[in-house]
Amino acid sequence: MNPRNSSSPSGILTILFIGLAAGSFYWATIGSADAFYAPAAIFGLLALLTPLSLQMANQWEKAVVLRLGRLHAIKGPGLFLIMPFVDAVTVWIDQRIQTTEFNAEQALTRDTVPTNIDAILFWQVHDPERAALEITDYRQAIGRVAQTSLREMIGSSPLTTLLSDRKNADQLLKDEIGRKTADWGVSVISVEIRDVAIPAALQDAMSRQAQAEREKEARVILGAAELEVAQKFLDAANIYAQNPAALQLRAMNIIYETTKERGATILIPTMMVDSMNTGGIMSLAAMANKDITTAPGAPSPWTSK
Repeated sequence: MNPRNSSSPSGILTILFIGLAAGSFYWATIGSADAFYAPAAIFGLLALLTPLSLQMANQWEKAVVLRLGRLHAIKGPGLFLIMPFVDAVTVWIDQRIQTTEFNAEQALTRDTVPTNIDAILFWQVHDPERAALEITDYRQAIGRVAQTSLREMIGSSPLTTLLSDRKNADQLLKDEIGRKTADWGVSVISVEIRDVAIPAALQDAMSRQAQAEREKEARVILGAAELEVAQKFLDAANIYAQNPAALQLRAMNIIYETTKERGATILIPTMMVDSMNTGGIMSLAAMANKDITTAPGAPSPWTSK
């Protein structure tokens, strides 16, 4: 089933026997020695039969030998003999790990979204006898099974699952393909999805949807922050309503913090000044090295320089 070169030991021995046969025939002809005809015939026969009987399988190969059309043995690796014209090596099985690329073009997901998916399959022949006798071409069959399994998986999965959970999709494909190829003596090692392609128009729509969802989440967070701030202000207002002295202390602290910067001018209505302890405010202003003057009229501002 797999193309391979002829074994080198067989070729070397064939050349050797041909040389011996030619030499024996030469001496039999030139030297008129009839005794050399028999060796020449024997060496010629060996040169003919050697490539038909001596075979060599590489370390990773198995040879399926049929005798008169029936399975005789699985040979290899190494040198082995077969009976010429009776035995035949019909298939050479490569038992190394193989790879098969497959894809599904324009397959519809469960939510009717067209998508193209490329994947790669890693597999290995574990039973050469089944691989040779149960199916005509196991390589081609593995590729077909992988493609149909991929289309079945796409049709039963939504697009979001294919995009976000590739490991689960890989495992589903591995189990499905492995179940179908087990009867052929082939084991599936792993399946890896390389790319999931969707139409450009759908990509733009998904991008705008994601942006809208992020803006919505940002506004929700901002609203929650505003609610928390309003609750804090409400709690503070309740405290100040129950304790006017605390409100006066807070007002004095605000004035002090404002007047720390030199050259600042603050205008405060006299009604607000009268409602507070003016003596305390004057003392606080003196500590800040400010000259505080309160105008005697209601319209006059309270100025600090």
